[in-house]
Amino acid sequence: MASSSTVSNPDAYSNPSRESKRKKRRKIGDNGKSEPPASLDQSRWRTQNEQQIYSSKLLQALRQVRRSDDSPSPVIAGRAVRDTADRVLAVTAKGRSRWSRAILTGRLSLRLSQINKKHKKAKVNSSNIKSKKPAAAKKRLPALQRKVRVLGRLVPGCQKVPFPNLLEEATDYIAALEMQIRAMTVLTGLLTAGGAGSVASHPDRLG
Repeated sequence: MASSSTVSNPDAYSNPSRESKRKKRRKIGDNGKSEPPASLDQSRWRTQNEQQIYSSKLLQALRQVRRSDDSPSPVIAGRAVRDTADRVLAVTAKGRSRWSRAILTGRLSLRLSQINKKHKKAKVNSSNIKSKKPAAAKKRLPALQRKVRVLGRLVPGCQKVPFPNLLEEATDYIAALEMQIRAMTVLTGLLTAGGAGSVASHPDRLG
């Protein structure tokens, strides 16, 4: 009886790897599916707790910048404050958004790319001054597409993302920038009125 069942069903033993291949295909197919990105909670940037956390981290970071640069020029000091504020904002976001990850990972690469572009531009201008030909007129994009491209350049790390993701990232980024402005305004007022000691003794005023 056992031999007859084996003969009547030869596929069960003739190709044992067929079922494993099917399972492997199912696994690959399941892993290959693109899951929708987790929605960003823009409302958390409007809470006093989040503003206080950001203000405390920003104050600590600005103290470190001040210790490293004893007497910087106003331009360098302003740039350092701006970069520090953006970096602390990205840290406060905890890498949940594309723009925060781009700020944390893209500072050095951005500076290197700007330096490389300057060198390449200088070489091209010096070598092709006489052989310059009038460039063909570029095809103008629709107004909406041009605005989407501009928005993608304004939000860090969002130049090549789908439109729905771009809108979500831009909304979260704008809410974070609004919180940054509120926190820095309060921090500036406290530092102007009583100095850093006043802020350290009353951390609850940062919110």
